[in-house]
Amino acid sequence: MSASKPSSNPAKQGAGRLFIGLGLVAISFLVYGASLRVPLLFDDHPAIERNATIRQLWPLTDVLLPPTSGAGATGRPLVNLSLALNYAWGGLDVTGYHLFNVLVHALATLVLWGLVRRTLRNFVPAYSDASRAEAIAAWSALLWALHPLNTEAVVCIVQRNELLAGLFYLLTLYAFALSLQGTSPNRWRVAAFAACLAGVLSKEVVATAPLVVLLYDRTFGADSWREVWRRRGRFHLVLVATWLPLAWLMFGTHGRAGTVGFGLGMSAWSYLLTQCRALVIYLKLSVCPYPLVLDYGAEVVSGPGEVWSQAIVIIGLLGVTIWALWRRPLGGFLGAVFFLILAPSSSIVPLTTQTIAEHRMYLPLAALMVLAVVASERLAWRGFLRGAVAVGLGTLTYFRTLDYSSEAKIWRDTVNHAPGNARAHSSLGHVWALEKRWNEAAESYATAVRLRPDYADAQNDYANVLAQLGRKIEALAHYEAAWRLKPDDLDIGFNFGRALVAEGRMAEGIDRLTKVVRSDPTRFAAWLAIGEANSLIGQKEAAAAALTRAVQLRPDVAELQYNLGNVELELNRLPAAVSALAEAVRLQPTWPAARNNLALALVRAGRPADAVSHYEAALRVEPNNAQVHQNLALALGQLGRVDEAIVHDEAVLRLDPANREARDHLLRLRRR
Repeated sequence: MSASKPSSNPAKQGAGRLFIGLGLVAISFLVYGASLRVPLLFDDHPAIERNATIRQLWPLTDVLLPPTSGAGATGRPLVNLSLALNYAWGGLDVTGYHLFNVLVHALATLVLWGLVRRTLRNFVPAYSDASRAEAIAAWSALLWALHPLNTEAVVCIVQRNELLAGLFYLLTLYAFALSLQGTSPNRWRVAAFAACLAGVLSKEVVATAPLVVLLYDRTFGADSWREVWRRRGRFHLVLVATWLPLAWLMFGTHGRAGTVGFGLGMSAWSYLLTQCRALVIYLKLSVCPYPLVLDYGAEVVSGPGEVWSQAIVIIGLLGVTIWALWRRPLGGFLGAVFFLILAPSSSIVPLTTQTIAEHRMYLPLAALMVLAVVASERLAWRGFLRGAVAVGLGTLTYFRTLDYSSEAKIWRDTVNHAPGNARAHSSLGHVWALEKRWNEAAESYATAVRLRPDYADAQNDYANVLAQLGRKIEALAHYEAAWRLKPDDLDIGFNFGRALVAEGRMAEGIDRLTKVVRSDPTRFAAWLAIGEANSLIGQKEAAAAALTRAVQLRPDVAELQYNLGNVELELNRLPAAVSALAEAVRLQPTWPAARNNLALALVRAGRPADAVSHYEAALRVEPNNAQVHQNLALALGQLGRVDEAIVHDEAVLRLDPANREARDHLLRLRRR
């Protein structure tokens, strides 16, 4: 270890640091300014839009227990809490969420700058000159802040799990570095433990922080492993204890909702081979960040022959890293940090939903940027070269954020660069479906299911689009395919059941829908579909029972009340019919059919006087509705209001001259 040289002018040095710090923050916000209105993308939808646990901040226990369906927030309490704070501030307005992400990225940049500066100046004799250490640290932080490879982590809101984990990871290292030479080492060790624990509550990658801190101690703080153990062994054991809450979180989410771990259809060997390809892609993008891809899909390498050259590169780099730890400790440490941070996601434990993901390079990229800046120290024009690289990276990052300006744009970009990714085609199809561009949606979904016939969600969504296009036979086939792939998926079961009913296969459809409500009795749409199907085949009692359950779940839906009232009317259960139809009218006062049917129920219940006002209200909306005129004429006739009844019968005959019933009623009225 080597102590730093005292500054010849502390005030000037402090002002310079303030300028650099403010500059790093300002540049971070400048390059990501265009991202503040980027819509919810990809995993943002389940983590924010469909995440009920962020709708309130109290009780806090609910916020700190995100749902297993929360994608990037699942098993990450601090991430979920940050989303809840954003929701409390601005609901689903994306601006606040993006401001938070950019702020965390800027703070992480400042911590990286401080960590590199302190490490070089205090622990690496070759860089003990304060100005030299300051320059390397500032350039390293700047290049990392501007690098386009970080755009996915910063721009996609829920990827703040990567940002928060990176910030707390760096804070853990920074606090430990301060403890090595600070006047209150125990205080800084407590801070390091707290930061590591916060990181564990943000993302699993922080599990490697105790190992990196241990390696940092051996590389920069001690001359031997024995010294590390003698002086700070207990602290390192305490830091390892942060693995306990991480294990609890992983166990509690069942391997992040069955997306991480063994026995999920992907072998450790295949995943390891795939990571040889992934690591080479990451390294290539670190040097030449093009093309960047939002989603690489879940494809795996089937055998060593596909990645033998990449495997040689990775094995060679590992060998160089091990050698450098012995002969070039600074470079060896940075190389080891790169591999250690990526180890949880790029080793043998399968992450089944995404085998390659650029956001995983967020923190490992910092080690590479420091290594690159240190390596450039020998260049004569290093200042100019670093500046040119910074401008280039910042420009690329700004324009990359523009690719995220709409879901359609980013998914088109993804499909262009990853044409074999079925999920990308499916996501683009979803965008077209939301815009009701059914033909484009059908084309995208068709590609998705062609690439992956076992992709149940794409089969289901494709069927939905085909139904919109009127291609119901094809839709039914894809619903059935989706259901066979995921028979326990209630959304698919519901869609399949409705499609069967629509094709006249009533018994099968009702059976499928009944299984849905058995699994989830709160699905009012399924109860509604069961009721409507039973009504069509004349099973009125069963229809009334199903519709009653639907109304109990959603009493505020006028259509449900209307359908229930109609069935009760057919069963001649008049009080129940009047009650349901009156509620439908209350919920939707301008609905002529509801007014008409309520009036019919009132007439049958012996209340024709009450019925008249509802018939008249229906006619104010549909003055040429012959059926309502006819019903009103009958009610008025019962009340002895003959002249008014004649007016409405005549109206019926003008609208429907062949209506014999109205003609006969008119003749009877005129004989009175």
